[in-house]
Parts: sequence; C-alpha cells; structure tokens
Amino acid sequence: MSVHPERRMAAELHGTPSDQLPGVLAMGDGDATAMFVSLSARHPDGRDAEYLEWHTLDHRPEQHRLHGLRGSMRFVSTPECRSARAAADSRYEAADHAMVYLFADQAPMDAFYGLGEELFSAGRMRHRLPAVEGDLYLLRGKSAAPSAVAGADVLPWRPAQGLFLLLELGVAASDRLVDVDGVAGVWWAAADSAEIESRTWFGSVTSAAEGVKQVSLCFTDGDPVDVAQRMQPVLEERWAHGSVKPLLAAPFHTAVPFEWDRHLP
Repeated sequence: MSVHPERRMAAELHGTPSDQLPGVLAMGDGDATAMFVSLSARHPDGRDAEYLEWHTLDHRPEQHRLHGLRGSMRFVSTPECRSARAAADSRYEAADHAMVYLFADQAPMDAFYGLGEELFSAGRMRHRLPAVEGDLYLLRGKSAAPSAVAGADVLPWRPAQGLFLLLELGVAASDRLVDVDGVAGVWWAAADSAEIESRTWFGSVTSAAEGVKQVSLCFTDGDPVDVAQRMQPVLEERWAHGSVKPLLAAPFHTAVPFEWDRHLP
C-alpha cells in the first residue's frame, strides 16, 4: 500500500485580490462559458486506478486538441467522501468519479463526441466506468474568496485539493458558498433546455419537466471532507425555502497524477 504525505493547507497569499483590480479584470476572463460534467460509478471490478491512469495519460489530453476546449479537471470520491455527503438522490448515489470539461461555447460538442468515436475505433478506449450522467451546463456565475487572491475567472486553473459538487433542481446564486472556510471559490452553471442546443447526452436522468438543473463547483483549498462538514449549515439554509432541491451535495478529492491509488472509491 502506498504511503502518501499529509496534505497541506494553502499558503497565506498576499496582495490585492484580482477581483478588486479593474486593470487585471480588463485583461480577460478565461473565455469559458460552458461546462460538460460527467459523473460515473466505480469500476465493477475495482480497477479504478487503472482507469484513472488511462484517462489522465491518454484520453483526457487528446480532448485538448479540440477547438474551444479551455480546461479539464478530474475528481474522485472516497468512502470518507461518501460518508460526508449532505444529499444524494437515488439517481446519483452511485457517482464516485467526476470529470469536468470547460468550453468556450457549445459548438465543440459534436467534435467532442466525434473524437471519442475515433479513439474507440483505434482501440484507445478499453477502460470504461458505468455512466451515471453526462450533461452540458451554461455558466451562470463565479465567485472567489478574497483569500484565494487569484480571481474568480481563473479558479479552474488554480490547483485545488478537491471539489464540493452541488447538483440541484432550481436556480440560485452560489456566491455565498465562498464564505465557507476552505472554499477558494465557486463556479455555477445551468442545464436549461431552452438555451442548450438539442442533443442526446449519455446517461441524463433529469427531464425538462422537472425544471432547470444547476451545478455548482466549489474548489477547495482545504480537505474536501472537512469542507463538506462546514458546508452543512449553509446548505440547510439554502434548501429550507424549497426553491432549489438537492440532487447531490458531495465532496471529491482531486485525482493525483502518477499516484493513481491515492484516492479511490
């Protein structure tokens, strides 16, 4: 069994946060306006580490040849993460892997699927995880904690210890989630059928009749399991009025390259 060093909290950073500097913000916003979020279950034969190795070294880098792809992130749930979930609808209970791709717009999605077909035909997709859901969301807002210093626009490119993923029915701003200790910032986006071009995504489990689905990605400087515990009272208040319904509220660790067994389901 591998022995992994203790994770450290982020260092104290200094200077004026970017979101308070108009001159910095005027230089650009990262250009990402859409995100594809894929949720998968653990490997049926326990080969999650092999899957992470293949996906990180082969499949994921290939996606970056696509015009319009701006970034990608992979996260893993552990037994401790599962125990710290604040909500898990039965449709999402099996989600133990999360993959996020950031796009400049919706246009690259056909090429995204086309590339997968080409790689499959070439024998490059032998590893699979059971799909829970894959859906496209359009960015609605982003906010960074002042302690992060780097601005909200660049949060996905700032290293994170993990992610607190919040999936809900209904739309609500998620900027207050940055007040939770250990959250560096949050991006939130909506899967609104009125705005998203008609396509059949794999494994989608919600319908337009149920309402608009929203995802919030809370990037953590602290251990995601500890952050999840501090998130609980904020979420209880958020859900108390019934305007948004939780589907999944779960911490995930960031997958660590070349330490494939560091965080496993």
